[in-house]
Amino acid sequence: MNTAAIASIGIDLGKTTFHLVALDCHAGVIVRKKFSRSQLLAFTANLPFALIGMEACSGAHFLAARLRDQGHEVKLIPAQFVKPYRKSNKNDFVDAEAIAEAVTRRNMRFVPIKTDDQLDLQALHRVRERLVRRRTALINQIRGFLLERGLVFAKRPANLRRQMPLVLEDADAKLTPYFRRLLNDLWQEWKQVQLDIDALTEEMERLSVNDSACQRLREIHGVGPVVASAIVAAIGNGAAFRKGREFAAWLGLVPAQYSTGDKTCLLGISKRGNEYLRRMFIHGARAVLFRVKYDTGAFGEWVKRLESRRARNVVVVAIANKLARIAWAVLSSGEHYQMPRAFAAA
Repeated sequence: MNTAAIASIGIDLGKTTFHLVALDCHAGVIVRKKFSRSQLLAFTANLPFALIGMEACSGAHFLAARLRDQGHEVKLIPAQFVKPYRKSNKNDFVDAEAIAEAVTRRNMRFVPIKTDDQLDLQALHRVRERLVRRRTALINQIRGFLLERGLVFAKRPANLRRQMPLVLEDADAKLTPYFRRLLNDLWQEWKQVQLDIDALTEEMERLSVNDSACQRLREIHGVGPVVASAIVAAIGNGAAFRKGREFAAWLGLVPAQYSTGDKTCLLGISKRGNEYLRRMFIHGARAVLFRVKYDTGAFGEWVKRLESRRARNVVVVAIANKLARIAWAVLSSGEHYQMPRAFAAA
């Protein structure tokens, strides 16, 4: 095996097994091997400098960091961009060969390798998101149980939370002792989940205060500690994008396009990319719309003109798109956000 002839390497990742294919400069296969994790790292440690590609999936950032420490050039590729290079049937070696070919393309889009701090922030957000979904499930279950007993509350969880103690103590509600006890258990679980969510939110606040990038992002309207830390966890310094428009498109905050010939067809927003981060920007945009729509400055006038001809949700998405582009500019430039004069005066 002539390792000096290796031009690129593709690794198909698994939980315990890894399939490696190495190509020469003519795209010919010169290495095709299956390894365990320890065997793979021992094999690559004895290789000269190599261009290594992997799909951006679970475990990819850890392995990419280890291979980079060995002196290799490692690039992560989104899985959907590898598929066009896969030939015929699908198996692990075919996938690894497709990765080895895709990583050599100059116009390929790559995913930056996340640092340990980014992975910590990402894990924190995922735990909080799971708890928020659990809280929503609890609220819906409590509402469903109470509806079967003829008890209906106004919309918003705050109304139900305010009335729950009264329902549990109301003797005229005609609730059986067993159901009252079960309802109390759900109520206690809801309160504990809320305490856990608040604790994680406070942790995000603390981390964002100590991070310079998060501090700069929080100067933008509609960007709080949760949104700022989510942005940093997802894109770091924004180096993966050449401009803010690419970041907004990656978030799915631009129209999907299905055009052919001379006919341009624009659909609703594409909703591709990071769903969680897109949702955070949408929430931030709703807060901005609530605060600035009465502003007489340039930003407020733009919002008013948009509201006069577009639906409210369209306006929210447009503001979210603008916030995403501003966030990228702040991260990539390393400078503080400069509020427009008219908006600052208001």
